[in-house]
Amino acid sequence: MRSLFHKTIGFCLLGLAVVSCQDKEDPNYQYMPDMYESVGYETYGEYEVFQNGQEAKLPVEETVPRGWLPYEYQDTPQGAADAKANLKNPLAYTMDNHAEGKQLYTIYCAVCHGDKGDGKGILVEREKILGVPSYDDAGRAITEGSVYHVMYYGINNMGSYASQTSTEERWQIDHYVMSLKDKLEGKPEREFEEAGAQENLLPSRADANIYDDADDVESGQSNEKNQTEIQE
Repeated sequence: MRSLFHKTIGFCLLGLAVVSCQDKEDPNYQYMPDMYESVGYETYGEYEVFQNGQEAKLPVEETVPRGWLPYEYQDTPQGAADAKANLKNPLAYTMDNHAEGKQLYTIYCAVCHGDKGDGKGILVEREKILGVPSYDDAGRAITEGSVYHVMYYGINNMGSYASQTSTEERWQIDHYVMSLKDKLEGKPEREFEEAGAQENLLPSRADANIYDDADDVESGQSNEKNQTEIQE
């Protein structure tokens, strides 16, 4: 009995010693270390474990980045003409959207196009870039659609701003550009609208039709289901 008591005391002291010497910063034995410490692969490195030996992979086919919306107008003369004629700004012309557009225009556009949209930005004045047209250029006759299309794809010396700005930001800039055009043409200032429901930012009627068709299909399925229930 006394021997069992001594053994119990010994085990308790041994366990206490082990616990007291444990370092929380230093983990204990790891039976599957790969589960804790992943292999560090260099970006764009070549490794046999990957398909084709390439670490960098393309996104899964038909996936899109979060926040990205499709744009159906192609970067072609015909696509530009279609956008110019048919594409409309889906954002309400509110004071907030106008103010945001002005701020974004100052950041991205004024350096070339000028604060007034007359094509006399600081880079033009310093002759770093030449041939920037005024927004009231009759030969170009810009529209909401053409302005957005150029921001999306770029044109001539102007690069695309699709990666620097979101869909909403481009439409806000679009509003401000058209307001500058009106001022240059001597037109009365456009009145602000009241902020309504969430605007549909899909920049293409083709995209809107996709969802219209989906609603029609869903409605049709619902009607078929109701008819089936009535027959039953």
